[in-house]
Amino acid sequence: MDLQFTDDNSFKEGLYWQAHRGPVLSMEISSYGDIWSGSENGVIRVWPWEAVEKSLSLSPEEKHMASLLVERSVIDLKSQVTVNGVCNISSSDVKCLLSDNARAKVWAVGSLAFSLWDARTRELLKVFNVDGQTENRSENRSENRNENRNENRTENRVDTSSTQDQAVEDEINVKFVPKTKKDKSQGFLQRSRNALMGAADAVRRVAKGAGGFSEDGKRTEAIVLAADGMIWTGSSNGLLIQWDGNGNRLQEFNHHPCGILCFCSYGSRIWVGYVSGMVQLLDLEGNLIASWVAHNGPVIKLVVGNGCVLSLATHGGIRAWNISSPAPMDCILRSEVAEREIMYTRLENIKILVGSWNVGQGRASHDALMSWLGSAVSDVGIVVVGLQEVEMVLVSCNVSCERNEFCCSLNSFFDNKYLLMVGLEGSAIGQWWQDHIGKALDEGSTFERVGSRQLAGLMIAIWVRKTLRTHVGDLDVAAVACVLGRAIGNKGGVGLRLRVFDRIMCFVNCHLAAHLEAVNRRNADFDHIYRTMTFTRSSNLNNAAAGVSSAAQMLRGPNATNPDEGKPDLAEADMVIFFGDFNYRLFGISYDEARDFVSQRSFDWLREKDQLRAEMKAGRVFQGMREALIRFPPTYKFERGKAGLGAWCDRILYRDNRATPTEECSLECPVVACILQYEARMDVIESDHKPVRCKFDVDIAHVDRSVRRQEFGKILQSNDAIRSNLEALRFVPETTVNTNRIQLQNQDTFNLKITNRSGEDMVFFHIICEGQSSINKDEVASEYRPRGSLGFPRWLEVSSAAGMINPDQVVEISIHHEDFHTTEEFVDGVPQSWLSEDNRDKEVILLVNIRGSCSTEMKSHRVHVRHCYSGNLVNPEPKGNGSRRGTSYQKSTMI
Repeated sequence: MDLQFTDDNSFKEGLYWQAHRGPVLSMEISSYGDIWSGSENGVIRVWPWEAVEKSLSLSPEEKHMASLLVERSVIDLKSQVTVNGVCNISSSDVKCLLSDNARAKVWAVGSLAFSLWDARTRELLKVFNVDGQTENRSENRSENRNENRNENRTENRVDTSSTQDQAVEDEINVKFVPKTKKDKSQGFLQRSRNALMGAADAVRRVAKGAGGFSEDGKRTEAIVLAADGMIWTGSSNGLLIQWDGNGNRLQEFNHHPCGILCFCSYGSRIWVGYVSGMVQLLDLEGNLIASWVAHNGPVIKLVVGNGCVLSLATHGGIRAWNISSPAPMDCILRSEVAEREIMYTRLENIKILVGSWNVGQGRASHDALMSWLGSAVSDVGIVVVGLQEVEMVLVSCNVSCERNEFCCSLNSFFDNKYLLMVGLEGSAIGQWWQDHIGKALDEGSTFERVGSRQLAGLMIAIWVRKTLRTHVGDLDVAAVACVLGRAIGNKGGVGLRLRVFDRIMCFVNCHLAAHLEAVNRRNADFDHIYRTMTFTRSSNLNNAAAGVSSAAQMLRGPNATNPDEGKPDLAEADMVIFFGDFNYRLFGISYDEARDFVSQRSFDWLREKDQLRAEMKAGRVFQGMREALIRFPPTYKFERGKAGLGAWCDRILYRDNRATPTEECSLECPVVACILQYEARMDVIESDHKPVRCKFDVDIAHVDRSVRRQEFGKILQSNDAIRSNLEALRFVPETTVNTNRIQLQNQDTFNLKITNRSGEDMVFFHIICEGQSSINKDEVASEYRPRGSLGFPRWLEVSSAAGMINPDQVVEISIHHEDFHTTEEFVDGVPQSWLSEDNRDKEVILLVNIRGSCSTEMKSHRVHVRHCYSGNLVNPEPKGNGSRRGTSYQKSTMI
């Protein structure tokens, strides 16, 4: 049921304060209710719950002091562990904070290092890197607390003596060392060779797309506490690492090559969200159970709610999957949804105009652009234009003869706007072309320019009719060079990829190797472009964009093979159009023979001499692609006296989803295209190439998600088998606790036992504090007041507060009283006496929450824990709002 917000239940600002000078990168509430926040440069700050509670309780007349009160209560942990200017924790940004409620610890996560803190005392326990290597000597006694209660607390602090002489370095430091005589004596050629090799290595690193430093792949991006108490972290290279509660690295897995952005854990399962849009399901041992494409963009958040796992992508999309999937219920849902396919399938028709022109570094008149493009767009929804030889650009290396030194600036090398790595919008000349083409298309009124990409002389740009714009999105660009070691140059390809009615289309503008004899080079150039063109978004864009529901989506098991794994990005698109100056020539024919064929318009005979036609028939290039019948003269240099013989260099080829020419458009074959027009504009004379254009008529099948959701809901309500499966998920195995009342004196410990009565199912427990009450000498209890995030009071230690219980097993939870009296302290001159504990008896209500492996419901045991400050162990039931009757207290046993 939707919640109707009113003035009584709407969100209202309760308290605000300045937490950091820089951005707040992470926040967490500890098991004691304190607010922890992380910022840049390793800054970690804590605001005690007592300060927040005090500020919230101020009267309206005192509200102006609330923010100041909280701000001055701050505890700067980085400052506390800095000795003589040397800090014992990482100086990298605190990307994540995790409260380990099972052990009352807090994990602070940097890119390559972690720090582990005691949530109760806020003391630093350990600093270690992503490889599990400890970066300081920290005596961590938290696991032996019960056996060594009387040992000196100073053992729990970090020994900084070994770290004062040398700071821990967590970043890659570059040191500039003065040149020695030997360095200066190196010859010009040797220094030039070294500079060129360094530049080439940098290009290779960028082209690989994974970064040049191996450390980059180790960056920690996400962290989660599993229900069994283990900690899992995810890295930018897809590496999953399992840790125990003390920061010891246990094992690692790599189930997907893309970076991990988020986690979610519930019961016996862990969900992992990737930058590729993939979501994977693991068991508590890290074994892969299933994986699926959740979104067409990075998955940035995963949460559990109302029996579902919900995922959030960067574009704002939210999707949900049943918490038990994969399960038999999925097969039933898939079958039922498939039977209703006709009800939510929609067919659309659009027309796409693709134009290609080698402009030979020239400019075009408005009349030429109108003849080429403007005259054909009256019924077109998308216009894609590819230009070649917009300008000719070479990379220059400057030699200073006066200094006899080789100068090769990596900055200018990578910042040059004509190169592959940058300059997506193109050069000034490229911008001129886009602006003038836009005028021919009536840009602004009829069409909207949505993207472009330039690589040296190659440029591609796309315009979408405004009435179609809402159905077009997820634009992405890519470029591949084919000259100078395939790093930079004027030969290669530039591509655009976009979603149209939830189907993926790719357009690639190419300029291949020239000259009659270079057939094999042209074939190799196409193969290189096709295999290596990589778009920045997920390669799973097609699967996710199709809008497959959580029920109908096929979950891949751990042993299932992924047919798309390792495929080029272009292979995964529903439709691909290659166009440009392919440079294939006419062979085995003289100029006079070719001229006669053209003058007689005997193009059938001339086509037999076309290199591209011959290579495609032999299966050596443009495999699986089609071209309309050429009914226009050769588009390049068909004049006597010009270098070389004229040819159909400028071409437009395509493929769609059809496996056979007669296949019709459906959800199984969602994109079917045919060519309405394929011609060259012979009246345009601004270049030695003639512009060509091709108009496609495209049928697209897609899912009406609103209708499908309605049908999905009807299936859940009407199918008895599914309803039975959902009801079974409500089951919570039976458990018992050995008492519901505990009494503690100073330093007392009581072992609370939780028993799993089920002989088949494991259970998961989590203990929280429902509230605390103070009892005066007349046994009158105050109202129970919860702490932040239902945390424990500082005098109470619960170990372990969360975990897993196997069938027919018992776990013991240590409930311990620990002195935490504070004298009056001053923070920034403000007395903090209200932080001190009083001497009244205290009582808390612990909630022992129990769930099954995939239970959608929860059962709870209430346990009252009373601390008798006065030492009187025989107390009557407290009176007042917090009093409970009918059960006597359980005397604790001393350890």
